Amino acid sequence: MNINRVKIINQITPEATNKVVYWMQSAQRVHYNHALNYAIQLANKEQRELVVIFNVVPSYPEANRRHYMFMLEGIKEIQEDMKQRNIPFAITYGSPDENLKRFLELKDILILDKGYLKHPRAWRNDVYHTIKTSNTVIEVDTDVIVPVEIASQKMEYGAYTIRPKLHKLFEAYDDYQDLESYQGTYQIYKSDIKLDNLHTFIASLPIDQTVNETPFFKGGYKEAKKRLQIFIELKAKDYLDRNAPGAHVTSTLSPYLHFGQISSLEIVHTIKKAKHESFINEDTFNGIFEQVFVRRELAFNFVYYNKNYDQFDAMTEPWSYQTMEEHQDDYRPYLYNSAQLESAQTHDPYFNAAMEEMIYSGYMHNYMRMYWAKKIIEWSNSYQEAYQTTLYLNNKYFLDGRDPNSYTSVAWNYGRHDRAWTERPILGKLRYMNDKGLERKFDMQKYITYVESLKK
Repeated sequence: MNINRVKIINQITPEATNKVVYWMQSAQRVHYNHALNYAIQLANKEQRELVVIFNVVPSYPEANRRHYMFMLEGIKEIQEDMKQRNIPFAITYGSPDENLKRFLELKDILILDKGYLKHPRAWRNDVYHTIKTSNTVIEVDTDVIVPVEIASQKMEYGAYTIRPKLHKLFEAYDDYQDLESYQGTYQIYKSDIKLDNLHTFIASLPIDQTVNETPFFKGGYKEAKKRLQIFIELKAKDYLDRNAPGAHVTSTLSPYLHFGQISSLEIVHTIKKAKHESFINEDTFNGIFEQVFVRRELAFNFVYYNKNYDQFDAMTEPWSYQTMEEHQDDYRPYLYNSAQLESAQTHDPYFNAAMEEMIYSGYMHNYMRMYWAKKIIEWSNSYQEAYQTTLYLNNKYFLDGRDPNSYTSVAWNYGRHDRAWTERPILGKLRYMNDKGLERKFDMQKYITYVESLKK
């Protein structure tokens, strides 16, 4: 592992540690987890006990039954995997800083994976302040290929500005190592919650219970690997036609990446192997590599360096705000409120189909996500209202909502990481999309038929 992934946040003593505690939160996986591997190596080197903690927050902002079910399916799998590897593992419930205090003694070392969004970063800051006088804290950046602070020290303007930086650093951070076996004593820690019956436990949480779990996605690394293999063997050959909404040639791995159930570096290694074995050609490899590496890490750069990434007044560029101001009073032939949009009650069958795909499956084809968001801009009283509605629906129904990619994709519709286009009513110089363009490029009836099948 490239040691530059590791950042010492707090160091209280150079003496040997009593115990190594790894707080697993963003990287919810065993495989390709640099933070876990580092914790095991440190525990083995110091001949100290290791314990891995996952903390369940009772009510993560905007997360609902659908999100918790997917996440905990993955955690249940990790719990079983850790037991097989003789790695002590415990699940806590409640405030991370309060729960970690229960496991940490003086001179213990706390290892944690890096957080990028507001709430995970706030949790980590609370932990730092709680234990800063008693424990060394070490952070490992494992959810991106090139650590976000090394890739760039500022918010990048677009893919074309960050791409050369990332490509230059890729080889140095292509640093996967097989997970080292833990040599210490296996100790059983009592968890705060049991995952034997996920339905019962989730029903007890103080969260929105109205958004049901989706039958089209099951959480966990095993399912992510299965989807990746299906993608390589059956879909990747047609990947360059991925924009067609009815073609179904995308990997559908974004929910697994969102919860850290699979690593983007493992995906890159898998597609490299597929290219070597002639499952995919060079153009297809480059297309996938661009998305999973450059575009994804551009999104992490955006949310990390823009602390107001989810606020309308701070999420895009000056030219975008100017064109929106100039067109705020444009005549809008159609206006829909949030409830009408959410219930797919518009005049546009393609928007309605996209909305229903989102509601029933927890996913939406990427091209339709753009179209869907553009229509909300056109059909809202103001750009700010449109933005808030889009984020609300995005975070409520998508399994990969509340994600760096997700916030960045929404902002893209308002000009972030894009350029000024030919001026037109309502959208001004923002990129325009319409139903005629969909019909010209794609078999949209095939997409509508697919969405209808989800409802049966």
